[in-house]
Amino acid sequence: MIGLMVEVIPSEIVLAYAGYLVHQGEISFVGAVIFGTLGALIAQIFLYWIGRYGGRPVLDKYGKYIFLTKKHIDASEAWFLKYGSGMVFFARFVPVARQAISIPAGLAKMKLSRFILLTTLASIPWSILFIYLGKILGQNWETIDEKAKPYLMPILLVALALLIVYVLIKWFYSSKKKGA
Repeated sequence: MIGLMVEVIPSEIVLAYAGYLVHQGEISFVGAVIFGTLGALIAQIFLYWIGRYGGRPVLDKYGKYIFLTKKHIDASEAWFLKYGSGMVFFARFVPVARQAISIPAGLAKMKLSRFILLTTLASIPWSILFIYLGKILGQNWETIDEKAKPYLMPILLVALALLIVYVLIKWFYSSKKKGA
């Protein structure tokens, strides 16, 4: 949980190591998923608060210290403003955007309860996947990058398909409002 909260090491590695600990019988699978999800959620709440209470000036000045460039923040903010709060869910499956999307959610003062719900719903399958793979890999959990590739592509494709449906629905309703 702490490893995910700090987010210095990529979540895939932290979760795969948790899977290894499950393999060793040191922790339970369910416990690893719960604490993995909580760690991811807490990290994202901190980023949300930075956006909400620090605003753009703080991000522009200090974002580099949390590995977020102005380019990443601008892109995430544009996605969020254009497509709405649902992007908090979908961005969790896109590298870099996974962390960056929390900041524009805070800047836009998205309801914290909705932010927590969408972040949790996206973090659960991510945690399950990498903990499961770490458990299967056992002693070889460090090879998670190569072993996860066959699983990531279908997940990314499903997330992309859902994102397209979401964007089309948003577009349909916004064009319907303009026409009304």
